[in-house]
Amino acid sequence: MVAGNYFFKNMDKTIFSEASQKLCSLLREVRVEKGVRQQELAELLSEPQSFVSKYESGERRLDVVELYQICVALGIPFSDFIARFEQSLNRKSRP
Repeated sequence: MVAGNYFFKNMDKTIFSEASQKLCSLLREVRVEKGVRQQELAELLSEPQSFVSKYESGERRLDVVELYQICVALGIPFSDFIARFEQSLNRKSRP
């Protein structure tokens, strides 16, 4: 099953969908891998620390431009981040 089909088949109307939870987890995972604290990332994004905390916890959704800006701030190519996200979806979707 391809990631796109998995995402839409299993998507619900809340931010707490499985795909949304995986996105939040991956955002935190990448930040931690880069050795960046929430406050440091927030400063790079010219946002309050709560901005980072809220999207990592799933309390706030991100649009694609914000996601791109986070990737740039963390020094990860956007395409690499998206590939990792697709891989995380595919891992769970296989029997």
